Amino acid sequence: MAGALVGGAFLSAFLQVLFDRMASREVVDFFRSRKLGKGRLLQKLKAALLSANAVLDDAEEKQMTNDHVREWLDELKDAVYDADDLFDEIATEDLKREAGVEPRALVCKVWSFAADACRSNLGDKLERVLERLESVVKQREVLGLREGIRERTARVTTSLVEESGVFGREKDREAVIELLLSDRGEKNTSVMAIVGMGGVGKTTLSQLVFNDGVVKGSFELRAWVCVSDQFDICKLTATALEEFSSSSKKETENLNQLQLQLKDFLTGKKFLLVLDDVWNEDSKLWDAFLVPFTYGARGSKIVVTTRNESVASLARAFSKYYLQKLQDKECWDLFAKHAFDEHNFEARTRLEDIGQRIVKRCDGLPLALKTIGSLLRCESDIRKWEIIAESDIWDLAPGKNEILPALLLSYHYLPPQLKRCFAYCSILWLDNHFGFFISYLRTIEDPMVDEIILDYSILGNRDPDCMGEQD
Repeated sequence: MAGALVGGAFLSAFLQVLFDRMASREVVDFFRSRKLGKGRLLQKLKAALLSANAVLDDAEEKQMTNDHVREWLDELKDAVYDADDLFDEIATEDLKREAGVEPRALVCKVWSFAADACRSNLGDKLERVLERLESVVKQREVLGLREGIRERTARVTTSLVEESGVFGREKDREAVIELLLSDRGEKNTSVMAIVGMGGVGKTTLSQLVFNDGVVKGSFELRAWVCVSDQFDICKLTATALEEFSSSSKKETENLNQLQLQLKDFLTGKKFLLVLDDVWNEDSKLWDAFLVPFTYGARGSKIVVTTRNESVASLARAFSKYYLQKLQDKECWDLFAKHAFDEHNFEARTRLEDIGQRIVKRCDGLPLALKTIGSLLRCESDIRKWEIIAESDIWDLAPGKNEILPALLLSYHYLPPQLKRCFAYCSILWLDNHFGFFISYLRTIEDPMVDEIILDYSILGNRDPDCMGEQD
């Protein structure tokens, strides 16, 4: 299953490479030849590929729950590979032509005849490739695939939390509250950051702190804003204004007016603002967003949760709290809460040993523990538990795994050239050639690359600092 998902994600990066090849000199010259309708087929091929590319975001998401969409992606991938093979042949013929000696007399006639025959053969192949691709693309309508829907998959959180379902975070809560209530900053409003890998529980910890009685009594105003990957200043400012006071209705989408209203409302008041799941690394955007919050009373705090330490540095956080994975006991307690019915003691006794094996595979990540525990809650067949215990934790039933979207989000932020390389290598297991790719990634100074190395270490239960050394 994991391989299929990566294969789907790979298509979007691969198509970008294919579009570049289609614009190359040798391909354009070849398609403009009279034998191939002066570029008409090239335009038809490009239109079919663009039509498929437009719905890839939707298809890559729906394949997790729809077998027909997954099969469609496989067919599309095969058709795209055929097109790429055709371009390889065109490039090869172009290289042969450039490397050949200028033919004379009879040789020239033979050369011309062979070239025409080759061009005709490639033209027939092109027709078949185009016919197959257009047939696949037509199925997008039947499958209900839509264009341009990536934004709707953005993660949304609120301040509400079920405290009875949280394990092993009491010390973390106390530590963060102590930092939050300290007055270390020189300015009236200061920023602190909670930093940790995806699925480790940054949002849950923030919810616990936000709803703590002592915290409530220490701030006149509190607001929770889920940021996610779209750092829209206007939208975030409007949301914060509405959060701080439900009576303050935003009557404009004008950023200047919104910031003036927010400034007037916060001036002289001690507030707490939680910005959950921040990815923005543009200092200009951050500074522009922060302006109205600087008018709060001394002791006002902004809490940022993020996977990237660079985000915390950009926000000039006076303190960074690095959230660690859960300990073994807390891992088991959390998993058991979601995996076992509290009244079914027989099932818990029978499945506990194998459950402990599954917990170890989750590597201390609360989100993985909850996801897999919930998946197995209604499954009493020990053989099904064995399958999960012996398989990679990402190879779960389609649509049930909440960890994969987190990994795909990291994949989404990779540069296009790294997306293609990563997708190729990610289908190999750790003891094959992936170490070479990890070694290459370590030469790139990019925080998001570091996140990818961490994510892959989760998949293989490996120390990221050791990955790549054996290769």
